[in-house]
Formats: sequence, structure tokens, C-alpha cells
Amino acid sequence: MDTQSINEGVSPHWKRLYIQSQVPDKLKGLEEISKNLWWCWNYEAINLFRSIDPEGWLQHRQNPIALLDNLNYQDYERLLKDSDFMKQLTRVQGQFKKYMGETKRRSPLKIGYFCMEYGLHSSLKLYSGGLGVLAGDYLKEASDENVDMVAVGLLYRYGYFRQGLSHYGEQVALYDAQRFTYLPVEPVRNSEGTWIKIQVELPERVLYAKLWKVQVGRMPLYLLDADIEDNQEADRVITHHLYGGDRENRLKQELLLGIGGMRALQALDVHPDIYHLNEGHAAFNGLERLRILVKSGLSYDQAVEVIRSSSLFTTHTPVPAGHDSFSESMLWPYLSAYTNSMSLSWEKFMALGRIKADNKDEEFSMSHLALKLSQEVNGVSKIHGQVSRKMFQPLFPGFEAEELHIGYVTNGVHYYSWTSQELQELYEKTFGKSFLKKQSDPKQWEKIHDINGADLINIKRELKKKLIDTVKKRLERSMQERHESPQKTIDVLNSFDENTLIFGFARRFATYKRAQLLFRDVDRLARIVNNPDCPVQFIFAGKAHPADQGGQELIRRIVEVSNQPEFFGKVVFLEDYDIELTSRMVKGVDVWLNTPTRPLEASGTSGMKATLNGTLNLSVLDGWWAEGYQPDTGWALDEERTYENQDAQNELDAATIYAILENELIPQYYDQNEEGVSEQWLDRMKKTIAQIAPEFTMKRMMDDYFERFYNKLGEQRKKVHADDFAGARELAEWKGKVVGVWNQIRVLQKSIYDFANDPLPLGENFKAEIILDIKNLASEDVGVELLVAHREEDEHHIVLEEVMSQKQVKKLDSDSPVPEGTGTMVKYTADSKITFSGVYEYGFRVFPQHPLLASQQDFNLVTWL
Repeated sequence: MDTQSINEGVSPHWKRLYIQSQVPDKLKGLEEISKNLWWCWNYEAINLFRSIDPEGWLQHRQNPIALLDNLNYQDYERLLKDSDFMKQLTRVQGQFKKYMGETKRRSPLKIGYFCMEYGLHSSLKLYSGGLGVLAGDYLKEASDENVDMVAVGLLYRYGYFRQGLSHYGEQVALYDAQRFTYLPVEPVRNSEGTWIKIQVELPERVLYAKLWKVQVGRMPLYLLDADIEDNQEADRVITHHLYGGDRENRLKQELLLGIGGMRALQALDVHPDIYHLNEGHAAFNGLERLRILVKSGLSYDQAVEVIRSSSLFTTHTPVPAGHDSFSESMLWPYLSAYTNSMSLSWEKFMALGRIKADNKDEEFSMSHLALKLSQEVNGVSKIHGQVSRKMFQPLFPGFEAEELHIGYVTNGVHYYSWTSQELQELYEKTFGKSFLKKQSDPKQWEKIHDINGADLINIKRELKKKLIDTVKKRLERSMQERHESPQKTIDVLNSFDENTLIFGFARRFATYKRAQLLFRDVDRLARIVNNPDCPVQFIFAGKAHPADQGGQELIRRIVEVSNQPEFFGKVVFLEDYDIELTSRMVKGVDVWLNTPTRPLEASGTSGMKATLNGTLNLSVLDGWWAEGYQPDTGWALDEERTYENQDAQNELDAATIYAILENELIPQYYDQNEEGVSEQWLDRMKKTIAQIAPEFTMKRMMDDYFERFYNKLGEQRKKVHADDFAGARELAEWKGKVVGVWNQIRVLQKSIYDFANDPLPLGENFKAEIILDIKNLASEDVGVELLVAHREEDEHHIVLEEVMSQKQVKKLDSDSPVPEGTGTMVKYTADSKITFSGVYEYGFRVFPQHPLLASQQDFNLVTWL
């Protein structure tokens, strides 16, 4: 028998003991719901988790998985004995099961959605800003409408940075590793139980990535994770940071998203009918699909037709510099062998990403690749659609920008995620149960005018109180971390009052968003905010990319102003902007402020979220607000620029904002009756809810995508895929034939009205006759258009007035001698009435045509006579 002296055990001697959290069977529903993000847009589920431990809920940043993991045995016993809690759990469980049990699909089409970021909840750090939050809202709406959709993205170890501020207002980027056991992610395994792993070839090595799944209601989001032991240390960092690292790391991320994401779907045996690329980051998806089809036996040209017939590219960036591009020298090591594997020459590959194929100095644009491999393309607002057509016009020589097939779908926001519980309950009570399935129907929202105005005002006050509570907690924490004086902290916290008119400005701090515009004339602003009879506060929040020094300087400037005596407590900046803070701000402030440089706001969605909550907007007529603004709802700065000089324009816009504040906005808010209600303000709130909110729900946005793009692509895909890709083979063969003879097409005869000596009288027909030799093409292969246009004052910009197809008559012979080598002769005649007068220009354009071409730009071949 071994013995041990008690004196030998003086030093502590520990052994590991692991006690696994075990949720009682009767509470298993909590665990099930916590692992599906459905809970984060269902206020009853949120209330259920919050009621377990209100302080713990906040401590764990509203993460139910972390909350449950930190409960002890006594906590579970307490919950089991709480009859009210158990009834609430039963009710929420019933809602969840009914929701998940829905089998009726919106459409038979299966959509594959690719995006670099997804903003679903602040506890899952897969997003940086507007693009990600929009994608997250889109997945939630897809779930609500039971769209057959599968989404693909990357799982980041650190995500985007957490923002801190120094004592002087400098932004500090902090990176916290995500604790995967606290995330609603689960490994994706095959039928043998093995974790699915895909691979992407990199120079002299292979990149491996494991597959995770996030369940977003009824639909799956698959995420690729490269931070695994199979990879070299340098490659494990690829999925550490969203938009982190240098350009080469960005290239590797986009290779993983596009090529790796497509291979993940292949491994899952998931085959979407339509691929929706949300930004150019995912453009390599089309390249991988090409490789797969070529390997299956199609030629490269045939495969291109298949890819294009089932692809939609959504662009969000209004300036060329904002689109990812890579040098040829960077691409060669990564993609030369890959392109060889599909018999795609390097020159032909580089041409996919360039405007001019042979321009060696031009970088390879991911957006150009996405556009050339997508039949359908769209911007994210009406103005952004116009901007995109101008931006991409050089890719389509021979066509004016306004003719391009690039359309638009204005962004929207997810109703359940962004409308406060209080207003959801009011809307449902007022509008009726059917409203929830008809959110985009303006007639439903008109009933807001029937409610008691005091009810709406009281709800808004409660929301403002909640915002103030959140602001105070955040300010107190951040001021303590910066070691601000206790008295200063107390003074700032005491400056908030729910009766004060509060403005909100929160978004990504890029210089074009002009966060500093309000401080153009600080003396005038000081007079505005320090009026004792009409108190005003401005709450700012937002992050600047760590490499964006200009954006970071804007933050520092606002913090500097907020510390000046005349603005102390009147202007505050809240650090670490996230989804949670956004939600509080859009619901609680009275006015949402937005001041972008025209026309650089592609869409913007924060102001839409505000309208759902009766918050008024003051914004430049750019992006969504150019479509949403209506008189007597909010306030607007003109869409058109007055000055080319940006500094002069900034000065004018700032003066306009001050004038609106002084003469209209602030007086209307404080023109209150004995109950503290401004009838004018209440009227604006109701009109905002009735007239603007329904137009910018995610339901309307989803409807638009189906009506404008998905259904159209679904039909085109059927034609191209039918009979073992017979349509693709036919179209590719036809295009090859047309390209082979296009430059040989000749004008044999042209007869046009003599405008030089005899102006055309208004109302008379424009007559012309053109005979073409179209070689061995069929007469229906070639079309001719008459275009009439006028020049703008600068003489450089052409504005098309009318495009008229000419009538085609095939001629088998000619009255005059035919040149040797003449093929098919076709006569085209114009006999069109001109209904406008003035000085115009006209021209004739010859273009190929085929029933399977979705648009003229679908086969970018055109000749002007």
C-alpha cells in the first residue's frame, strides 16, 4: 500500500474536471431555438431568452447559446418551476415548429446566393456594414417566404474589427476571436459522418476549408473556414478577418468564396437553378462553373452560354475605384494552371476582366468578370442603376449608357428585424392579421391614419427612452475605459432627455458620406443646439475601415467637436457601431440624417429602417431617398448638384441643412399642444409610415427580384439547358458563325432623305432604304436600327430620343450588277414618323439577333453604318 506524507502535499495539485452543460429535456426547446437564427427576428423568442436572466442576456451580448451555456443547475430548476416561463416556452416552441413545418415554396426555382459578408446578428461577426446587413435581411426574407435558397459565404475567426476610441478620438481597431462554440454554427458532415472539406489549388500547395452551416430560419447558409490544421500557417489567416490583409489575401478570399463555394455546393450535391452574385467578390463562382461544364463535355463557348443564362450580378458600388481588381502578375501564379485545365487561353481569361482585352496595363476587374458571365445585372436603386450603366458603358462600345440591359432593384429592409416590438403589435392590431403577408401593399399601411395619434407618440417616447438608456450605458462604459473624469461622465449622461429632439447619424465612415457636413459652420450649429426653448442633440456612430485615414479623421473631428463646451452633451459619438446599436438608433431617434455626396450613395438602408419606426428622414435626394421622399414626410436636399466644385457644394448643402433646421424642422417639432404633441410632426410620422415604409420592405425587394430577374432567368435557363444543353450549343455555334463573317458584311446600297438641302417637316416620316450583303447569314440573323439623338450642351454627351427598328425585306436578286462574292442580300426600310422638332443627329446600327439572346448586349457585336 502506497503512503504519502501530508507534508508532501503542500503545493496545489490540480487535475482537469469538465462538467458538460446539460439542458433538461423539458427545456430542450430553448437549445433547439437558440441554434436557429429565426429567434433573432421573433420578438417573443427574444423576450423568452431575455426573461431567463436579463443581466446575463446583456452580458452575453444577446447571444442565447452563450446564455444557456452559462446557466447552472439551480437556474434550470428555477425555470422548470416557473409556470409562466414554461407557458411562454410552449408558445414560442409552437410558433417555431409551425414556421419550420411550412412546405409550400414561393417558387420552384432554387437560388444560389453568394456574398462575402452577412449581417444576421451582432453575435455572429460575419459583416462590416450595409452590404452584409442587406444580405442578412435578404436571407431572413427568403426564409419567411420559403424561397428555395442556399447561401454561401466565409466563416471568419475574428470577423470585422471591434471599434475603440482613444482619449483624443482616434479610432482603435480591436480584434476578438469568435468563440465558435457560442455561435449558431454546426459542422457539415457527409453520410459517413466525416466533416466535409473542400480544396482550392494555390501556387505549389492546396488550400483546404471545412464547411459549417448556419440555419437562418428555413434556409441554410454554408460558410467556409480555412483556419484548420491542414493548411500552412500563412493560409490559415485567409479567413481570419473580413476585408483584412493585403490585396493578395483579398484575392485568396475571393478564390475561396467563388471557386471553393461552388465546390462546397458540389460536395453537398446542391445544384441551384440560378446563381445570384451579391457584389463582384464572388465572381470566380462563374469561372468554376465554366470549368465544371467544360469538364463535362461542353466547349468553352457553349459553357459560357449556360453560365450566363442562369446568373444575376448585383453591384453595390457606384465608383470604379470601389470595385476589386488585381494585376496580371498577381493572378498568373494562382490561375494560369486553372485556366489551362479548361482549355481557356490566358489572354482570353484576362479579357473577361478588362475593358480592352489587349491592354496589358489594365487590371483584371472582378465586377467585369461577373458582368460578362451574367445575363442579368442590376444596381440597388433607380439612380444607382443609371450610374452603373454609365460606369459599365465602356464594356459595350456602340451602345449608349441608357440602352444597356443593366436594371435595378432598390434595396429594402426586413420588417421583423427592424420594426420595434411595440410598433409591430400596433401595426398588427391596426392593419389586421393578413397584413404580415402583404407588407409591401401600401393600402395596408394607410390604416395608420385611423389610429389615435397619442398612441403613436407614446410608443415613440418609449422607444426614445430605450435608446437613451442604451446610449448612457455605452457612453459610461467607453468614457470609463478612456479614463474620463467622473464629473464629465456624469454631466454627459445627465444631458439626455426623452423630450429633446434627437437626430441620428450612423453608418460606415467613408469620406463621401460627409459626416462632417453638419460642422461646416460650428458657430451657427452652436446657436441651433443651445436654444434653451428648443433643445437638440446629435448622436453619431460608425466605423471607418482601418486603412481609410480620411474616414478615421472624420471620427476624430466629431469627437473633438463633442468635447467643445458649446457642444458638450449636444453632440456625442458612440463607439463600436453594430447591428444592436443600429436597431436602437433607427427606432429611438426623431430624425435620421444622411448627407452623401451625389450620386455616390448606391442605396442606403438605415433610413428605410427608420421609416418603419416612424422616424423622419433628412437626406440628400440620392440612393433610396430620391425614390422614397414625398412632401410632408421628411426633408430633402436637391438631387442635382449646383456646383461642380465639391467644396462649394458642401458649403451650400450645409447652409441648406441649417436653414431647414432653423425654419422648418425644429419649429415643427416644438409646436406642441398641452399634451406635448406636435400635430404637424404627428402628421409627418403617419405619412412616413403610410406612404414610404411599404415601398422599402424586404418583401417588396424580393418581389422585384423575382419579377425582374429570377423568373426571366428561370425561363432562359430552361431554353438553354433543354435537351442536354441544345440551346447553349445552338447559340454558341450561331455566335461563332456570326463572328466569322461579321466584318465582311457590306452596304450595297443606301438611300436616305436629303436633310442637307431640305429639312424634314414635323410630323412627316423619316424614310430610308438600305441594302446589305450579309454573306451566308440568314435574313433573320441581322437587324438594323435607326437612332435619333441630340447632344447635350457640352457636346460630348448624346441623349437618345428614339430607337426604331427598320422593316426587313429579303431580296433574292438586284436590278443592278452584283459585286462578285455577294451572298444573301437583304433590304431594310425605314418609314417612321418623327414627332419632335429641333436639331438632331441620326445613325444606323447593324446588330445580330437571335431568339435566345436576352438583350442586344448579350452578344456584344454591333456596327454603325
